[in-house]
Amino acid sequence: MAEKKSNLIEKDSVVVRFAGDSGDGMQTVGELFADASALLGDAIVTFPDFPSEIRAPAGSLPGVSGFQVHFGCTSVMTPGDKADALIVMNPAALKVNLRELEPKGLLIVNTGSFTAPNLKKALYETNPLDDPALEDEYTVFKVDINALTAEALKDLPLKPALRARCKNFFSLGIAYWVYSRPLDMTLEWIETKWREKLPMMADANTLALKAGFIVGENKDISLPQYSVHKRILEDGIYRKITGNEATALGLIAASENSWRDLVLGSYPITPATPILETLSKHRNFNVKTVQAEDEIAAIGVAIGAAFAGALGVTTTSGPGLCLKSEALGLAVITELPLVVVNVQRAGPSTGLPTKTEQADLLQTLYGRNGESPVAVIAADSPSDCFDCAIEAARIALKFRTPVVMLTDTYLANGSEPWKVPEVTDIPDISVEPIKQGEAYIPYQRDPKTLARRLAVPGRPGFEHRIGGLEKTENGVVSYDAENHETMCRLRAEKVQRIADDIPPLHVMGDPNGKVLVVGWGSTRGAITMAVERLQADGEFVAYVHLRHLNPLPKDLGELMKQFDHVVVPELNLGQLSLVLRAEYLVDVKSISKVQGRMFLISELVAGIKEYL
Repeated sequence: MAEKKSNLIEKDSVVVRFAGDSGDGMQTVGELFADASALLGDAIVTFPDFPSEIRAPAGSLPGVSGFQVHFGCTSVMTPGDKADALIVMNPAALKVNLRELEPKGLLIVNTGSFTAPNLKKALYETNPLDDPALEDEYTVFKVDINALTAEALKDLPLKPALRARCKNFFSLGIAYWVYSRPLDMTLEWIETKWREKLPMMADANTLALKAGFIVGENKDISLPQYSVHKRILEDGIYRKITGNEATALGLIAASENSWRDLVLGSYPITPATPILETLSKHRNFNVKTVQAEDEIAAIGVAIGAAFAGALGVTTTSGPGLCLKSEALGLAVITELPLVVVNVQRAGPSTGLPTKTEQADLLQTLYGRNGESPVAVIAADSPSDCFDCAIEAARIALKFRTPVVMLTDTYLANGSEPWKVPEVTDIPDISVEPIKQGEAYIPYQRDPKTLARRLAVPGRPGFEHRIGGLEKTENGVVSYDAENHETMCRLRAEKVQRIADDIPPLHVMGDPNGKVLVVGWGSTRGAITMAVERLQADGEFVAYVHLRHLNPLPKDLGELMKQFDHVVVPELNLGQLSLVLRAEYLVDVKSISKVQGRMFLISELVAGIKEYL
């Protein structure tokens, strides 16, 4: 290899974005870049940006796929507002993603794909690489990745199409050199994936990766090189985890620590399907997964499992939650513990199925017939999905109620380092069973929680009736008007008593002042960094983040009254704002965004400043 350049540029954190056609392997190299950074101990947050079409025409604007990695030694809580470096594989990727690059940021362009047909598909009338303004605004590095990949692999007996598929590893090699990432882990990954079944592809991708790295080392090429400061980590075992993986592992932990089998009834839907796929690999933990024929059957499986004494779970996204609404009402009236994971996506209907949104809150709270309250909680980061899944199961079992756990596309597909907890630190969420020989009354309630007693059917002395018809506390079908109102009020009060079982709110900043920012779900990272920036500038702003959305924390109402303004940033048109206004009669202001994209920190700083 050529002699290495000197004069590394030191950075605290960096944002890199890979972009190309959906067949260019950008998700693969993005994940590998994130893995290499995590191995170095960097804090990372990733953002996979999938196209909505299954396979849009190659080179077209709708077919562009991107992957953004934010890594560094400082607090990294979002994928980053703008990229410090953008690697584009074709004209369409440049057109879609150039706005994501910081001014004077590093732009690495695969010139080999800037052909007349590709420029036409990307709706360019002329080649943008010939425009001097591009080099005035950005640090542009032009390299024919197509040709150099083919040259690196010329001695391998591969068809040209297979050689071309290795260009993503060539681009990854360049990125590794620019940001001083090690090749070792990726070389090992290539060996594991291809050596046994496709040894030629293992050789090809290895050569392509190393060839891209050598391009950076070439002293005749003016390509900058950066080094990121080391991060100090607590001792422990770490792994990179996505929100969907964390949700699946959290459900397994909840099953183990409640001493119940886990039964998942699920129908595949983007972006929740990976939870089903992950759980199906863990049958050794008494996990049973059923891929049902539709959303209604899926929740029916979960309700039946809950009736039989298992931890019943169903997973879905917004359109699927709508289809489950009738059966969710059945779980409410039967008062069975049920966990529903709703991985929100941009709607309505199919909408933007691979983009993120928080617009299912009102549906989750109110989208059923009759008086049918459910508990609702929301995860705030990919790794938090683990703890949130356990909390959802805990509430469901303790209060004998359905619990909807809200995540979203950003959390589901995004990843971050996760310190694997000690098994002994995971709480026991088991509930005391009814002993054989005890008199069993189906709707007899715990005086503190109002949770009804559960019995596994089929055991002597525990025969009982439940179902969609209203019952008395003895489990007898009743059409009595007063009894129906009594039972409706009991079910509602039971859910409200969950508020007695959740911790006080943590306020970031002074508990009174000019502006209180209230957030929920995946907006936590962006809001935290925006508030930190404002507080550092001396602004009187505080922040509280909600995990429990129904019931709301008992101290929230009084807290909001201590501030001149209450501001709620959310990825919808103001749904939580509407709930808080109705619940507390406070003039809540909304900062809304419905673009299928996360908030930028700069957007929130500007939005909050309006009230300062």
